[in-house]
Amino acid sequence: MTITKEMTIEEVVTQYPETMMVFMRHGLHCVGCHVSAFESIEEGAMAHGINTDALVADLNKVTAARKK
Repeated sequence: MTITKEMTIEEVVTQYPETMMVFMRHGLHCVGCHVSAFESIEEGAMAHGINTDALVADLNKVTAARKK
């Protein structure tokens, strides 16, 4: 599965726990926050001034490594 900016933060972290560190490195520290269940990656990134495309690309790199 490819991670997209429309997915919720919680959805990604639940399915791929190893992505938590990617979110943290990008400055999105609300991975455990109750809002993460409803907030898309794009919404969270925009709220924190984070480049959404770079974040999603890094998230997908981590999940691609898992599949190998």
